Amino acid sequence: MNMKIGYFADGPWSHRALYKLLEDATLSVSFICARSDRPDQDLARIAAENGIPFLTHPRVNSDEFVGQIERYGCDIFVSMSFNQIFRQRLIDATKYKIINCHAGKLPFYRGRNIINWALINDEAEFGITVHYVDDGIDTGDIILQKTYPITDADDYATLLERAYSGCGQVLYDAIKKIQAGNVVRIKQSEIHPTGFYCSARKEGDENLDWSMTSREVFNFVRAICRPGPEARGVVATKEVRINRVCLVDSAPSYKGIAGAIIKVDSDSFVVKTADSFVRVTDWTTELKLKVGDRFE
Repeated sequence: MNMKIGYFADGPWSHRALYKLLEDATLSVSFICARSDRPDQDLARIAAENGIPFLTHPRVNSDEFVGQIERYGCDIFVSMSFNQIFRQRLIDATKYKIINCHAGKLPFYRGRNIINWALINDEAEFGITVHYVDDGIDTGDIILQKTYPITDADDYATLLERAYSGCGQVLYDAIKKIQAGNVVRIKQSEIHPTGFYCSARKEGDENLDWSMTSREVFNFVRAICRPGPEARGVVATKEVRINRVCLVDSAPSYKGIAGAIIKVDSDSFVVKTADSFVRVTDWTTELKLKVGDRFE
């Protein structure tokens, strides 16, 4: 059975997934709908190269837009990093409804900035989940979920790259399951009755609290390293942007002032935390740091 797909998408996750869909002769992308506030120009280019209509609309649930896309006769709508909530009329507009690919291990890690939160929470793995869209946020029945290990060598950049490629593969595999008619739907409440929703991170959330343990500081910094906003601190009224810290093997646990700089080398400096200390190896500041300085 050939399947006609309407694709609601944005960002690198969606580019790689789209290429996989286009490689399959049994799948046909009928249209691409990008975010209206900042249309993805890479998606626009891919659409033009493949003769696919490229759409944007500030209200995809409006009668006008739903009427427009119903004319494409799609079998399923797919969402990948799209920024609007789908309402019931749009969900019911195709035979196989709407599915969403989410870079989080549902029913945990619903919501926003989930890769950052997984690192902050010191998870040993993160998940990619394809699920049906319902009237909640990331709460629909699971079609397919895969998990990927997180090691201490990982940070936001490495997990983001893994998610970019992983999302494309998991989404494609889920669509093939639907196409073959062998989906076993898993209700998220069967995994956990509540799950967890991650709030979006906002300006100010990058400020680093040195009263955390060394492990917590390490996780926080790697969770928002470049291409994220980077962790921030202030020394003598000057901002210090911290992109990487290292745990120090066998660092003693002494009482002291959290945030105090206790050693400065040519390529790094050491900062006291709640329990021990960490070494900062990648930072940016106009200040010349010295032993005895303290983060405010």
